[in-house]
Amino acid sequence: MKEGPSIAPVAALAGDPARANMLAALMSGKALTASELANEAGVTPQTASSHLTKLEAGGLIAGVKQGRHRYFRLADEDVAEMLEKMTGVAARAGHTRTRTGPSEPALRKARVCYDHLAGEMGVRMFEALMRARHLSLREGELSLTRSGERFVQGFILDWPNPSRRPLCRSCLDWSQRRSHLAGALGVALLDRICALKWARRARESRAVIFTPAGEAKFNRLFA
Repeated sequence: MKEGPSIAPVAALAGDPARANMLAALMSGKALTASELANEAGVTPQTASSHLTKLEAGGLIAGVKQGRHRYFRLADEDVAEMLEKMTGVAARAGHTRTRTGPSEPALRKARVCYDHLAGEMGVRMFEALMRARHLSLREGELSLTRSGERFVQGFILDWPNPSRRPLCRSCLDWSQRRSHLAGALGVALLDRICALKWARRARESRAVIFTPAGEAKFNRLFA
């Protein structure tokens, strides 16, 4: 393809194993230091610094300085969505890690996809909102309906929350191969679920851990 944007530089950046591990770690939505990312990638600090410079120059990550430390995060949700889709393609093609960790079932059930809920629980929430006609999909555009506005205002006490991000976006879930909800609304719903203590984000992984009572309430709300 000789016309339009070139995907080769982006593919090369994300395709390196060490950089791929770094990007996967940043899918948690947390900002991490260079030493933390070096540990995730299994490389020396010097090698990690070189990789991070390339990722930042390529527009995949952004650096943020706070105090004496410099932190790195994904550049935006478009990068997160691209990585989620690439993970789905890899899973479908059979390109899996040699060993799956003990958190694998938990990640498939519920996890953070950058800043919104993914996995089985995320897909369940999205499909329940669609069935209840709180969300509408027309010509590829996802929008919140009037009944959806009433639902959200009743569930999220401080809604609406101004944001420059798109309100609703569908994101193809790599483990379920169906869509979950991204965008500002997806972020707000996950934040509310955690604020109600139905669930919490795991410290050492992307997993979202629901309490038994919280899962029951979630299932009633998103039946």
